[in-house]
Formats: sequence, C-alpha cells, structure tokens
Amino acid sequence: MTSRWTALLWKYVIRIADEVWYGDRPVVHAIVVFLLPLEWLFRGVVRLRRLAYRRGWLQRRTANLAVVVVGNITIGGSGKSPLVIWLVDDLIRRGWRPGIVSRGYGGNAHQRPLFVSSQSSPAEVGDEPLLLARRCHCPVVVDPNRAAAVAALHERNCNIAVSDDGLQHYGLERDLEIVVVDAKRRFGNGHCLPAGPLREPLDRLSEADLVIEHGEADDSEPSMQLAITAVRRLNDPGVCCALRDFAGITVHAVAGIGNPQRFFEQLRRHGLTVIEHIFPDHYLYREDDLAKYARETILMTEKDAVKCGAIAHWPQVWYVEVRAQLSNAAVTALSDRLALLERDG
Repeated sequence: MTSRWTALLWKYVIRIADEVWYGDRPVVHAIVVFLLPLEWLFRGVVRLRRLAYRRGWLQRRTANLAVVVVGNITIGGSGKSPLVIWLVDDLIRRGWRPGIVSRGYGGNAHQRPLFVSSQSSPAEVGDEPLLLARRCHCPVVVDPNRAAAVAALHERNCNIAVSDDGLQHYGLERDLEIVVVDAKRRFGNGHCLPAGPLREPLDRLSEADLVIEHGEADDSEPSMQLAITAVRRLNDPGVCCALRDFAGITVHAVAGIGNPQRFFEQLRRHGLTVIEHIFPDHYLYREDDLAKYARETILMTEKDAVKCGAIAHWPQVWYVEVRAQLSNAAVTALSDRLALLERDG
C-alpha cells in the first residue's frame, strides 16, 4: 500500500474512532454497546495486571534515582512532551541532573538502551525522543524496558529520570506521577478500549500525584497551554517568523500526531486557511508525501519536522515551535512535590 493510501486510510480511521469515542449520535451508541464485551475483557485484564503488581506477583524494579512519570490515561496526544520539556528545564534550574526515558515508539533501534543525540535517525530512535534530545539539555535514552533505560541514566550520573509516557509501565517504580488531560476532549464517552479512548478506568486518576488540564486557562487550577514561540523554516531553522505573518494565507497543514485537530484549530485561530493533511501518529514521511505541495506553503508540527528535515528541501516548508505555559497552580503544585523529592532524596 502506498504512503498516500496509508495516510488516507488512517485519516478515516481517526475520524471513525473520534466519532465512536467522542460523538453522540444514536448509531454511535449502538456501536459502543456492541463493543462493551470487549471493553469488559480489557478492564479485567487491566485490573488483574494492577493487582499482580500490588501483590508482588509481578515485580517492580526500583531505581537508584528519583523517577517522575508524565503520562495520560487516554489514547492520543494530550501534550505530554511539551510538559516534559518544561519540567526538565525546571529541574535543571533547581540543580537536579535530569535525564529522559522514552519507549522510542516508531523507532527500530537494535541496540537498547540507546542514547539519543540531536543527529540520531528518527527511524531508529523515534520522533518524540529525537525532538526531546534537540530541545532538552540532558541525556535522552530509549528502551521499551523503561527500568533498563533509567538504569542507563544512573550510569550517566543523572539523579532524576523523567519518563515521557509510561504511566501504564508498572514494572518501573516511580516517585511522582503526573497525568495530562486534554481539557477539550477529556475522556470521551468514558469507556475503556475499544469502546472508548481510555487506557485505564477513570478511578486511576485518584492514584496520580498531580493531574494537569491541557487547554484550560484557569490560573487557580493545575493547567497548561501551548504557546507558539516561533514558526521556523524547516531547512534553515534560524529563519523564523510569527504565525500571524501567515494570516490570510492558505496553507497545507501536515500533522502526524495523536490529536491533529488541535494543531489545525490552532492555525485557524490565527487567521490561516487550512488544508488538512492527516498522517498516522509517528509516521515516517517520504519525499513524495510532501513534494506535490512543494510550490505552496506547508506548515507542520515540530514533531513532524524532526522526520522531514532530510526529505523536504523546499523553502516553503515551515514548522511551528511551541512551549508549555503552566498556570500558577500547576507551578506551585509541581514545586511542592519536587521539594518533597529533594527532602527525601
């Protein structure tokens, strides 16, 4: 199957899943009812697995350094990676020596654990670890076995590990759990997979140390938003401008992320006319995916940009750089919990 048809198929898969998990039409309710037996099976497996770790039937590996997990309980993007970047910067300011661990989804590394550099291949290490390696001033290591990745960070003299995702990776002991929730989509219909978007039942939130709403502007609650810092030319990142400079222009918006509509809506809020191009999450682009639009303006996410630098050489290709902005309540809550880690460490 060609990349064009793969992308087209994925676009419709996303639309169907969104309609089932977040829609409210009668036919949607009928589909959910049909999927309920599979959901009950999924919930049973999840609870049995949690019980196995609690009772010690499955062993957790303790680490020789503090571990912070940033994750979510739903399928799709919720803004974890920008929060990880913010958190690492904050830890460095506090005097910690952080490192980042990631599963490396989408990569095919044969050597694990594998440390990621800014020059690593996204096909080998995955897109999100490469993005983190380029944005953060700390070691980044990928391994599906996060406990092994944390051990590798300890050997690099790190004293705290930040796990990008991995909330459900219970084989790794953790000191702090942060759950990011999409404030707009939230938990969809409230059902677990495959009837809904939940990886775990909603009562899992009560066990987390901190829940941060992504998209809310309430400064009195733990929340965050993504602020656009610049729009950078893909083949020359030193050339940058503001998103408002594209206002009134029709752009080809490229997104291979968990929630592409968030990106498209962000562009439209700034006055851009958007032609949507949805690709699978963690998709490895080929030149012909973008070449057909080479004479027109293309905007993509930074996560997509780390995979397209070697194939898109045209000056009309840009990526949108964002950073997390946390509410005062979120900053205070994180500071309190990090202070406890410092005291206990």
